[in-house]
Amino acid sequence: MNFFNSQKESDPQQLVRVKSWVSEVFDLSEDISVMITQLQCTEEGCPPIETVIAIMETPGKPRQYKIHKPLADVDQTDIVSLTAD
Repeated sequence: MNFFNSQKESDPQQLVRVKSWVSEVFDLSEDISVMITQLQCTEEGCPPIETVIAIMETPGKPRQYKIHKPLADVDQTDIVSLTAD
């Protein structure tokens, strides 16, 4: 797995929107950090770009979710679908 970000610049407003959706959908308090990273993978069978969401509510044990699309394409429906896992 390649941990370098995509060559596209990320949109800071999209990042804020996705973090807001995560906090709202998972009903997180303001003191819980949400980390969002876009990763590029070149290994066989791995999606070329995925957005990884880590909810840091327990020290050392983040709740982690992956969406197999670039951050720019993530919408609120994607975040809601994570609650079904």
